[in-house]
Amino acid sequence: MISSNVRVVWALLLVLALSSAPHAWAGAPTDDFRDGVERVFKILRDPELKGDANASRRWATVAKLSEQIFDFGETAKRSLGQHWDARTPAERVEYVRLFTDLIQRSYVSRVDRYGAEKMVFRGDTIDGNQAVVRTALVLNDGGQMPLDYKMHHAGNRWQVYDVNIEGVSLVANYRAQFNKVIRSESYEALIARLKSNGVDTPAASPAGRQSSQ
Repeated sequence: MISSNVRVVWALLLVLALSSAPHAWAGAPTDDFRDGVERVFKILRDPELKGDANASRRWATVAKLSEQIFDFGETAKRSLGQHWDARTPAERVEYVRLFTDLIQRSYVSRVDRYGAEKMVFRGDTIDGNQAVVRTALVLNDGGQMPLDYKMHHAGNRWQVYDVNIEGVSLVANYRAQFNKVIRSESYEALIARLKSNGVDTPAASPAGRQSSQ
């Protein structure tokens, strides 16, 4: 099971109050990430997409944009870890599709259920085509929760492939869970769980968390 200490998931990563976040830092990875989130905000604020009647349309539009912000294929590969190399091309395609469905169903579909949170951008570090964007989520109790976005330059933009939440990697959590299923049962058992929505996901809200300051 994924650690219950992971209290923020990717849904929260898409609903940041960027209007109240400092814009002084302008590194390329930060700029691409901020640009993607601002486009998500534009969808959520669109009067024509508001309300329960437009939920499916709104979700589909946000999901499509999330594929530009996050590299789900890279996240899926890293989450499978050492077992990726043993997969056939067809198995890889199926696994990436199922993993992407898991992330979008579990997190991205909840994006407009959360109120905006304030985020502080602390800078980014670039090493070739890899980067880490360092941020902190300002919580209601005044504390701050560190969020580090691991990104790589894919195609013509920077994309997120992992998130460290207070030092805990979301990819590492999935990799541990998937490895346990494969070793104790089989790869086919993991695929069956992904198909039946039988994969554990981290808690979706930081409510009740104590101040980290």
